[in-house]
Amino acid sequence: MDYSTSQTVGLSRPQKGLDFWNSIAPVLGLFFLAPLTAEYLIGYLSMTFAEMHMGLLLLAPTYGGAAIIIRESARRTGRGWPTIILLSLAFGIFMAGLIDHSLFDPSYQITELWHDMPNPTYIPALGISYLDALYFVLGHVIWSISAPIAIIETFVPRSRTAPWLGNLGLAIISLLYILASSILCWGIAIDDQFFPSALQMAGTAIVVMALIALAFSVRLEERPFAAIRLPKPWVVGTAAFMLLSLPNIIETACEMLGIPSMFMIDWPGFIINILTVGLLAALTWRWSQSRDWSASHTLSLAGGALLTRAWIAFLLVPFDEAMFYDELVQRTVFLLGVVMLLLLAAWKIRAEKKRYEAWV
Repeated sequence: MDYSTSQTVGLSRPQKGLDFWNSIAPVLGLFFLAPLTAEYLIGYLSMTFAEMHMGLLLLAPTYGGAAIIIRESARRTGRGWPTIILLSLAFGIFMAGLIDHSLFDPSYQITELWHDMPNPTYIPALGISYLDALYFVLGHVIWSISAPIAIIETFVPRSRTAPWLGNLGLAIISLLYILASSILCWGIAIDDQFFPSALQMAGTAIVVMALIALAFSVRLEERPFAAIRLPKPWVVGTAAFMLLSLPNIIETACEMLGIPSMFMIDWPGFIINILTVGLLAALTWRWSQSRDWSASHTLSLAGGALLTRAWIAFLLVPFDEAMFYDELVQRTVFLLGVVMLLLLAAWKIRAEKKRYEAWV
């Protein structure tokens, strides 16, 4: 059983005297961690560290603000991870469809790594590429929202399922998010000279609203735990790492063996990605039904996702010698940062467990 659950069930507000650590600190942590895992960790943005700091002025309110709003919306209404995941999915579609327009922008439908060939999974009638849509939306669900929330909640076990902000704080975060996402949307539209059609925008809005409605129809209710064999946390983390990495492992292995790997950007690649993510989702849902599912399992699951993002970034290091070493240093710093963050979170869980055992 998760020892921290017994301390947080029924808790609606952080305990007095712990306000900073249990509310303000995790809000700030999530505010800045979400953009790092969403945009910087993967390494496709060629930016110096100074430019990254400046970029946070826009990306932190966009990604961090969204993560905070989603988490607060779920926790304030007594809902848990099913609601967070569905709201994350709604955010992913909203972000890709109505903010950065990556779902519909033709400039995203050319696979430059494959000699500027048209994207094989592009559907002209809908104006989207199924594979790109999968990458964009799932990227937001896993790395922009869910993983950062899971990591930060680990550090505050006594308010892990409680709201962190009051109405004023949430209103400020919401205003920052609206302002930042509006600036981002306008800037991208001007740079790319593209804006989705009215039909595309309407369709996206309908899907987003449907997902939000579904998210708030799900309640975190008491239910009997399943009598299943739950693997150790490190096994859960390894499963997440291997399944999320598998498409890239297949593509890299094909290239090393001299086997054409173009099928990975075609429908077979789309199917492989769907199967790997679907299997991880099914395993996670099954394992989480056990009464022995703990904060360590949640941390391992999120950690496996972050480490996947960190190692894939090394595949994107440019071949240009002038940029190679700078980019390599950045990737290494972010990888070490992820490792340190996970070690600190694991230490926090262990310390809290000892404190709880001494208390009981």
